[in-house]
Amino acid sequence: MKKILFLGMVMILPSLTFAQFSFGIKGGVNLSQFKTGEFVTTRLNANGTPQVNVSGQVIRDNLKESFDSKTGWAYGIYTRFGKNLFIQPELLVSSKGGSFDIVRDINGQPKTETVSIKTTNFDVPILLGLKGGPIRVVAGPIVSFRVSDDQKLRDALRDYTSGSLNNALAKASYGYQIGLGLDLGRLGVDVRREGSLSDVAAVNLGGDANSAQFSQRLKSWQVTLALRLF
Repeated sequence: MKKILFLGMVMILPSLTFAQFSFGIKGGVNLSQFKTGEFVTTRLNANGTPQVNVSGQVIRDNLKESFDSKTGWAYGIYTRFGKNLFIQPELLVSSKGGSFDIVRDINGQPKTETVSIKTTNFDVPILLGLKGGPIRVVAGPIVSFRVSDDQKLRDALRDYTSGSLNNALAKASYGYQIGLGLDLGRLGVDVRREGSLSDVAAVNLGGDANSAQFSQRLKSWQVTLALRLF
């Protein structure tokens, strides 16, 4: 997929090399949500047998998605090559987040804990656009590089993993954006839907019959206001 996207951009760029060029700044808000699958597992001891509490009950953990959305922000710069058909690379500093619920078996009693997460990323969308009059349609890939997080995701999943989560969080994540834009003179308004093609975090609990997989992907809406400088 990455190679196909790269080759597509390489084929289009030569035709836009001497086309109209513009540059500007932009900023706005993200409304994001973590999407997960239902996750229920029995915690295992080091020898692979189910872990039990003092009452003899097997300890089970349950992770499930929350429908709560979190509001973040985004700001940065953009360039545009072309007029009616154009390529628009951007560099944004972006804050995103979400929440999910953990249900733990504590001494035979279920206890629900909601975990809210916030991350800061460098987002690099490379969008192909089509413009008719003041209205634009854009779509393309986005690469996100994590700058920081509030550690809550690591803390929440500490019982499930030791090192694999840290490795997952350190990697760049890949996604897509698709949306509509409106140009009014030097001002522009964009509304985009963003989705993930790679997991924010994935936890694999071994290769036996009791193994399970938990992963999270971000879904978000982004609304920004842009100012074309030239």
